[in-house]
Amino acid sequence: MAADDLLTATLERASGRLAAYGYLLTGSQHAGEDLVQDALVKVFVKRRRIPNAAAAEGYVRAAMRTLHIDRLRRERLWRNAAPAQVTRDEAPDHAEAVATSDAIARALDALAPRERTAVVLRYFDDLTVADTAAAMGLATGTVKRYLSDALDRLAVEVGHDAFETERVAVVETEVRP
Repeated sequence: MAADDLLTATLERASGRLAAYGYLLTGSQHAGEDLVQDALVKVFVKRRRIPNAAAAEGYVRAAMRTLHIDRLRRERLWRNAAPAQVTRDEAPDHAEAVATSDAIARALDALAPRERTAVVLRYFDDLTVADTAAAMGLATGTVKRYLSDALDRLAVEVGHDAFETERVAVVETEVRP
């Protein structure tokens, strides 16, 4: 199998697992992704006799371990050599952010399908209310009502302090005779 084909097959088969493994090793999504890239370069830059994508995944995982351990050793040596110049960053506690994210996911599951769609289009895809209405094939007033109801329900489910939202005023108009 050609190196390009093997790399493509490996990425199609195991990119998610490799990214997760990199995250577990480093504790950071970005550092984990960098670790995966470094390991892929290390494995596929040389011509090797790798029989299939499963074996290539094993090589990449081994390279990730080696690269990560080497990086930790270098950092430790540097900290010992220049303690006054290097400070260790304390990792922040992400427990509250994870709990809030979990609560928001559960609250989104509780929304009606159209309300959820309106919230996702408006706040995740960052569409305007008019663009959201056009995408959903609804009137802007209907979308405003869905957003208002959904945000009220989310605030109750998650807690008012968990997120701040932009509110669109829904104005009742007088009925003309």
